[in-house]
Amino acid sequence: MPTQLLLHDVHLTDGAQIAAPCGLLLPMAYGDAAGEHRAVRTAVGVIDRSYSGLVEATGRDRAVFLNGMLTNDVKSLAPGQGCGAAFLDAHGKVQSLLAVLACQDCLLMIVPGGTAARLVELLDKFLFSERVTLRDASAESIRLMLAGPGTPALVERLAEVALPASAWHHAVGRIGDVAVRVVRGAGETGEPEAWLIAPSGNGASLWEKVRAGGARPVGLTALDALRVEAGTAWYGHDADERTLLPEVPFQKLVSDTKGCYIGQEVIVRIRDRGHVNRFLTGLTLDGDAVPQSGAPVVVAGQEVGRVTSAVWSFELGRPIALAMVRREHGQPGAAVTVDAGGRSIPGQVIGLPFGTKA
Repeated sequence: MPTQLLLHDVHLTDGAQIAAPCGLLLPMAYGDAAGEHRAVRTAVGVIDRSYSGLVEATGRDRAVFLNGMLTNDVKSLAPGQGCGAAFLDAHGKVQSLLAVLACQDCLLMIVPGGTAARLVELLDKFLFSERVTLRDASAESIRLMLAGPGTPALVERLAEVALPASAWHHAVGRIGDVAVRVVRGAGETGEPEAWLIAPSGNGASLWEKVRAGGARPVGLTALDALRVEAGTAWYGHDADERTLLPEVPFQKLVSDTKGCYIGQEVIVRIRDRGHVNRFLTGLTLDGDAVPQSGAPVVVAGQEVGRVTSAVWSFELGRPIALAMVRREHGQPGAAVTVDAGGRSIPGQVIGLPFGTKA
């Protein structure tokens, strides 16, 4: 039976249409996906991101240990700072895309939904004498994301703390009587973003206060369109354990000056002496049909890639997609077709992000 979000009943009260695309009951839209998309592009929307995972690392060796595991420089983070990162295997294949938040007494990792327990298990295999404790803390907090040009002003008005300027940096504020960790997002939607992390028991109160402050509820349909328009790869959709990190946009996830990490040799070799044979790029598609994930991308009758995500772009008024395409066919302007169940949809390769304000 599908699992409900903590705020399931709150979303129903707000008019959400609920579906379970991945075994989890999620608000797909609140009656007007196009209007929700527009709210993020022009004002501010609120999205329940509690389906994401949260892993906590404690112990005196936590920073040194994770610095040797992840692609970015964790050891240099001071409390209140954060960074994006990836966890790879020895072959440079992506095991997780995540964000690290440095707090006074722990490191928190925001991870893709449904992957927290697996990440704890994978990291735990590398623990020997280090004093580090890892645990899945996903159920202990609510995680909301504000997105849109009005986000910084709304955060300052509600939480009485300025939204940090750098991605994944964070500060502690209060919204009403709820203590909230305010985290600057990385621009997943192409707009200013703030993650609000609060104890799970305060979730309904926090949602109501953010709504009363003027944020419009935004469902997964609009969020998916926003992030594809912005060229944001989602783990489990556009990257997985078979994906080399350089096959997706990764520059902000990697430090070239820190010490060693798992998979570094492969990443450096590709950077300095070679290239990947395929990479994630954008496609604009003709007509009205939105192909399914996994649809073949074809040139001259030969498959040259696969669609990883496809949406109706409310910004461009047409279908668009992210696709993993062979390098020789991935240059902007290249003509392709997408095989959508026997129907050929003409399209064109476009660089990321798409031609929106994102």
